[in-house]
Amino acid sequence: MTLAELLPLIGVPIMVIGFVLRLNPMLVVTGAGIATGLAVGMSPLDLLELIGEKFLDARLLVIFVLVLPIIGLMERHGLRERTRRWIVRFRGASAGRILIAYFIVREIAASIGLPVGGQVSTVRPLLVPMLEGAATAHLGQLSDKSVNRIRAHAAAAENIAQFFGEDIFIAYGAVLLIDAFLRENGIVNVDPLTIGLWGIPPAIAGLVIHSIRLTRLNAALARDADEEAGP
Repeated sequence: MTLAELLPLIGVPIMVIGFVLRLNPMLVVTGAGIATGLAVGMSPLDLLELIGEKFLDARLLVIFVLVLPIIGLMERHGLRERTRRWIVRFRGASAGRILIAYFIVREIAASIGLPVGGQVSTVRPLLVPMLEGAATAHLGQLSDKSVNRIRAHAAAAENIAQFFGEDIFIAYGAVLLIDAFLRENGIVNVDPLTIGLWGIPPAIAGLVIHSIRLTRLNAALARDADEEAGP
């Protein structure tokens, strides 16, 4: 291979050297991209336009990345403690009831395409402290087993509600993938709307089954408290 053919690969050694030297990853990747673009003959304006276009295409990822430090900053200033103290004021609130309500809201939001909830933005900083606060108000100090049980149920409620809810939203990637797969195999009398409608019964079944499991969560937490108090 000639030097001209190898020149577009200049971004690879730049990234390797940058990461070995532990330089800022954002600067390393950006520098590698700029060097590669100039090496293939792109003008600075064309290169700037390409970077802006890719940035806009990945804006949802950028928003997700920005959420992480924001949530961390809020937690550092007492978000979890304030959420816990707020939910304790509601005497009728329990971990199981809160999770059932969240499951319903999350599934409905996913079914109409609303970006509500999420493990990072909602479950960890908001939902889990609410559940732990409600359980503490009824049972007192929670054991590690109870805390892990609550967190596991919170994560499961988020995942299951999102999974079944998104299958109803006709613009969701999975629905479009199913439609494309059926058409490629000669089944053309099915459209995304039909697939979304057939996603409603499983979503209802998921809500009912998981609600039954969540109604047993309070009893399980009470058993954990009794076992902890026994010795």
